[in-house]
Amino acid sequence: MRIFFVTPEAVPCSRAGGLGDISYHLPRALQNLGHEITVLVPKYSGSEELDLTYRRDLDRAIDLSISNRLAQFYELNLKGAHQIILVGCDDLFARPGIYGNEFGDYDDNAERYVFFSKAVSSLLNELIDPDVPTVVHAHDWPTGLVPMYLKTAKPLSPRLKGVGAVFTYHNLANQGTFPYYDFAMTGLDWNLFNFRGLEFHGQLNLTKAGLLGADLISTVSHRYAKETLGQEFGHGLEGVLKERQSRLRSVLNGVDYALWDPAIDHYIPAQYRPEDLAGKKICRDNLTALFGLKPGQDPIVVMVSRLLSRKGFDLVARAMPTLLEMPLRLVFMGTGEDQYISFLRETARQNPKKVGLKLAYDPALTHQILAGADVFLAPSRFEPCGLEQMYALKYGAVPVVRATGGLDDTVQDELERPGQGTGYKFQQYTPEDLVGALKTALKVFPEPQWPALMLRGMRTDFSWDLSAVSYAAIYEQALDLAKIEAR
Repeated sequence: MRIFFVTPEAVPCSRAGGLGDISYHLPRALQNLGHEITVLVPKYSGSEELDLTYRRDLDRAIDLSISNRLAQFYELNLKGAHQIILVGCDDLFARPGIYGNEFGDYDDNAERYVFFSKAVSSLLNELIDPDVPTVVHAHDWPTGLVPMYLKTAKPLSPRLKGVGAVFTYHNLANQGTFPYYDFAMTGLDWNLFNFRGLEFHGQLNLTKAGLLGADLISTVSHRYAKETLGQEFGHGLEGVLKERQSRLRSVLNGVDYALWDPAIDHYIPAQYRPEDLAGKKICRDNLTALFGLKPGQDPIVVMVSRLLSRKGFDLVARAMPTLLEMPLRLVFMGTGEDQYISFLRETARQNPKKVGLKLAYDPALTHQILAGADVFLAPSRFEPCGLEQMYALKYGAVPVVRATGGLDDTVQDELERPGQGTGYKFQQYTPEDLVGALKTALKVFPEPQWPALMLRGMRTDFSWDLSAVSYAAIYEQALDLAKIEAR
């Protein structure tokens, strides 16, 4: 198949979160299956450091109703990689941050991503070969218009009729809602601006455009797909998802084990593998020294995460007095909300031998933290998929997680399946349940069954190759649906 992968961020061009990683590793895995991949991504500030070829032959004017802007196209020269095309417009994208800066989201995000979606859709009309099975895979609200543009263009362009469209939502908490008057920029018929179309409580909703325009919809874990059919996690779009439930699929995100494997990891002081765990102790001692923690046998519990309420830091704050009394050491790394930065900074100041803190995202240090950790804590209120708990499993850090979204799908509870589990789960979003799950883990930590628990996690396979096979099947289904609708 020919697959056009449309995304607002993609490594090595840009990254705001996990989607940037996904938009590199999944296309690469799909390419390894023999498919032809083109990734389309905005050209943000910082791209001057990339080896780009300006494709002047692809440039085109984009009408945004309120203005006309020139879309410029650049191809990334990356040896051995899939094709990556960057869509440039310096007025819209050459600025700090991807979706916003330290003051919040950019006020013109509607214009920015309507422009991107229009530019991509215009280019696709030129690049698509009607004789080659072709799928357009769009990701999250910034690209939601792309499936809708394809859907509305098919009746007017016979060469597009058999093209399949897939839309993946990675987090429904972010939907791309904008004032109704921004709909004019889309160029779509105003008949589409109603509750059956792109209107959402009087506003334009770009995620809704993707849900309605795509042949198939997907999300990033089986549990999250079910959760978003309900009011709590559907965030107002649960009705649309229920109507299109027969078109909804789910595929877990994957792990690139060329980067995340303690047997070959050059970021850590000693490598180790399931057959030889000697290096794990060296990594544990290294982590103790890095953060100035009290030496000893008390387990090291870590959180590598954005410091946000939805990641469970409100629970951690409420549970902290109890945690500080427990026989454990704590390490936190991340950036996020000021209230949690201040709280953790003061907690670490008052308990320097008990609590380690790094207020940054440091990729190399992430590897060292996971390699030295005994327990990985993820008490999220909701988690569409999550990658860190999968990394932690590979590094022998036993996950203690709340049973939600991808955390529920990727961690097997040892209490539910004795002798088969890979971690511990708690159900209710309360500090008491969090503390209870940690106490269960700490009770087992000195026992002989702990190494077996670690090893089961280390041998779990979440490789991108498995995810790519599942997505390829979804693409085939989308093509079949597109062909049926084209008749």
